[in-house]
Amino acid sequence: MKTKSQLQPIVTILLIAAACVLLVRHFHIKRFNIVTPGVLYTSGQPRGMDYTRLLYKYHIATIINLRSPAEHREKNWQNEEMTWVRSNGVKYIDMPLERNINDPGHVPDANTQQQLLAIMADKENLPVLIHDGSGESRPAVMAAVWLAKGESQPVQQVLAIAEKIKHEQLAESERTFISGLYK
Repeated sequence: MKTKSQLQPIVTILLIAAACVLLVRHFHIKRFNIVTPGVLYTSGQPRGMDYTRLLYKYHIATIINLRSPAEHREKNWQNEEMTWVRSNGVKYIDMPLERNINDPGHVPDANTQQQLLAIMADKENLPVLIHDGSGESRPAVMAAVWLAKGESQPVQQVLAIAEKIKHEQLAESERTFISGLYK
């Protein structure tokens, strides 16, 4: 049987490990991606201290929320976000897209694309964070719109960046949509 003095180093190591895990979780923005430093970032839903980090480390001036009205009712995240943006002088824009990848509303229509490009063209709005709940498909597609139409980046480069944001291969409908931005 181990004595108290033999257990103390083990307990100390376990406490330090637990503290490290909590700190990483506390300061980890879900699916955070730097698309263009100082200009465009994407993520999943920020929470808690994520907002402070977004402001002080990345100087986010505008948050674009891609969640649909139905998603606003799922959890109390919207109250936290609205309170934070008002308290910190950050612009907040709702630009809902459907989360179902098979829904035509999953990709932005021409008006939504123009709205995004106008936001990105105004230097006062930069840097911009585009987010939804997961930080995957919808932010990837919206970033692709800006990269293709606002930055005139080549289609293969835009597809690669969108897949990096999504953390998996794009669906055929997403590839078709992004390729269609060049027509």
